[in-house]
Amino acid sequence: YPSRPTDQGFDESLIHLAGGMGQVGDFTNFFKKETSYFDPVLWHNNEQKPYQGYCSDIFTDQAIDFIEKNHKEPFFCYLSFNAPHTPLQVPDKYYQMYKDADPSQGIDPTLLPSSPMSEKNKEDARRVYAMVSNIDDNLNKLLQKLKSLGIEENTIVIFMTDNGPQQPRYVGGMKGRKSSVYRGGIRVPFFMRYPAKYKGDQDMDQMAAHIDIVPTISELCGAPLPTDRTIDGRSFLPALRGETLANRSFFSYWTRKFPEMYNNIALQKGDYKLVGKTDFDAPIGEFELYNLRKDPGEQVNLLMQHKEKATVLKKEMDGYINELGRSKNLVNPPRISVGTPHENPVYLNRNDAGGERGVWSQENIFSYWKVALEEGEYNLKFKFVKPIPQGGKMSLELGQRIHQKNNAQEAVDELEWQNISLPQGSFDFTPFYSKGRSRYFPFWVQITRIN
Repeated sequence: YPSRPTDQGFDESLIHLAGGMGQVGDFTNFFKKETSYFDPVLWHNNEQKPYQGYCSDIFTDQAIDFIEKNHKEPFFCYLSFNAPHTPLQVPDKYYQMYKDADPSQGIDPTLLPSSPMSEKNKEDARRVYAMVSNIDDNLNKLLQKLKSLGIEENTIVIFMTDNGPQQPRYVGGMKGRKSSVYRGGIRVPFFMRYPAKYKGDQDMDQMAAHIDIVPTISELCGAPLPTDRTIDGRSFLPALRGETLANRSFFSYWTRKFPEMYNNIALQKGDYKLVGKTDFDAPIGEFELYNLRKDPGEQVNLLMQHKEKATVLKKEMDGYINELGRSKNLVNPPRISVGTPHENPVYLNRNDAGGERGVWSQENIFSYWKVALEEGEYNLKFKFVKPIPQGGKMSLELGQRIHQKNNAQEAVDELEWQNISLPQGSFDFTPFYSKGRSRYFPFWVQITRIN
């Protein structure tokens, strides 16, 4: 802590909140609903600022502006597009390019989803392809800027993405989608360009992962890696020189919280991959084992033929689960610091809420935020998903202390408390508005320390 981009080494940042623009954690754009990608409110160096235009165009233009200002010195620019991501909003110019296309036609059937695409799947794919074409145009604009500035040859450009598709569409014949540990969820494109060092095209047919990017860039730039922490990845530059990288394991899981034994969890080592989609006490025969070299689509479960190999991989998988479970940030997840000089006001949003799993935009749900509070005087603002009923009571639980106040206002979606004295300590910050049997959890809370 603090963990905003500008606290972690970036001189300038332009971001939206949450995992996707317009999601519940991105409370500055959530209420725009079907127009959240257009004319958004973004955070420039931690301050809210309205922008005009489409989100991908805005991010590209701001990245180009940053490069123009800094191109005479070494620079690092991380351009992270929100698209393609739900909600699938795209300028009509790009949608028109695909509006009559049938995404299930014209492609080798073995590269399409195993089940037929519904009409909604096809419409979603059209919009995704339109968003990708917009990104293509923006990347071209960015690359042309590098060329016009005379830095094209000596600039390392990396293009990658975070996970497989959320909706059924072309996925190269791979099994699964986003939130799955099958290849369709975790295997993604990666392109790197560095004309001054690498001429022509080449493919690397060895396993690499996101954890390898820092060591690789470090070697390319001659910058030493930090020695005060464990670096999980390794440079893959030897593979580009024709060397064979040492065999290693790649552990993956997906859940909304901690690893679930043994559900949606996998270990890949060499050509083989062990997948768990079963119960915590399942025998080894209920796991899945694939040879990715011979079966990249993960269609033929070889476990019964290679039970001994699967048993060895499961033992290694258990080791990773146990190691991860001992991680200090899982044993004691960092609390949200409130009242420090680093950040004031602090916003508590749904993505950071605890309690029930899947806290999203529900009105009646029990939840809280784990905070580390500094003693002081505060102003609090509680924002709700919809106007709350008149005649209820707003409550805030902090450990053994409960603040409560009746509400006589009609049809309001915000309540404000002024000059509240709050104690120092680690608490479950638990606000709720109650009337009758209903308890309304705030959509977000703004906490401003005033002294």
